[in-house]
Amino acid sequence: MTISTVGILGSGIMGSGIAEVAAKSGHDVILRSRQQATADAMLTALEKSLAKQVERNKIEQSTADEVRSRVSATDDLAAIAGADLVLESVVEDLDIKRELFAAVDAIVGDHAIIATNTSTLPVVDLAVATGRPDKVVGIHFFNPAPAMSLVEIVRPLTASDETVAAARAFAEACGKSPVEVKDRAGFIVNALLFPYLNNAVRMLENGTASAEDIDTAMKGGCNFPMGPLALLDLVGLDTSLAILDALYEEFKDPNYAAVPVLRRLVAAGQLGRKSGAGFYDYSR
Repeated sequence: MTISTVGILGSGIMGSGIAEVAAKSGHDVILRSRQQATADAMLTALEKSLAKQVERNKIEQSTADEVRSRVSATDDLAAIAGADLVLESVVEDLDIKRELFAAVDAIVGDHAIIATNTSTLPVVDLAVATGRPDKVVGIHFFNPAPAMSLVEIVRPLTASDETVAAARAFAEACGKSPVEVKDRAGFIVNALLFPYLNNAVRMLENGTASAEDIDTAMKGGCNFPMGPLALLDLVGLDTSLAILDALYEEFKDPNYAAVPVLRRLVAAGQLGRKSGAGFYDYSR
């Protein structure tokens, strides 16, 4: 099938990033958030991103204008009715996503694919909340979506070959490098990444080294661009905790059992960069 119009649900940084990627590749994009103010804020974020690229001579102003013209923002879910692909990127809560998938299923055309950007949750649980389980798939972009080349195409048991092929073609049209993975918690990247991140928190909690020295060691010793604790702050400690809990629920592997200090930071509202504090202080 041909994907021309993409509906993106969610008001976070992933939503605006995916919108930019899709619009740059020639798709018409409808951004939908529950409130018009947050939908407009996503457009503002997109405009700032494009302006920076013009300033750095990465794109021409005419290209930025053309990309911006392809994107609209709304608080009305019915506005996505004509979308060929709807990609949700809302909070990592299975009940909320199920409810949203059921609502989208009732609005979009029979041909439309409904996809999730979940990083951990089982896609099949979302598929069965709709009347089109064969047209539900995972399309997992990484943050920041405009810069990261990988997209995980997650195939639930219910998805048709045509749906998976269309999802892969969309990712490739967006200039990404898709990989196909079975519908298991964490897929490829997070299933491998989060035990490492969790053990870095455990090392900090045990007093082995400071946060700064742990991050410096992993950058200098493994040539990683970012240390594990700084990466957790970037991902969001609440999101990271949800991922670890989902991984532990599926596999019962102790490496996925969230270290207590991570849970305490989330309880205190210290969620990383987005809240101004996490393992590091970003308020200055």
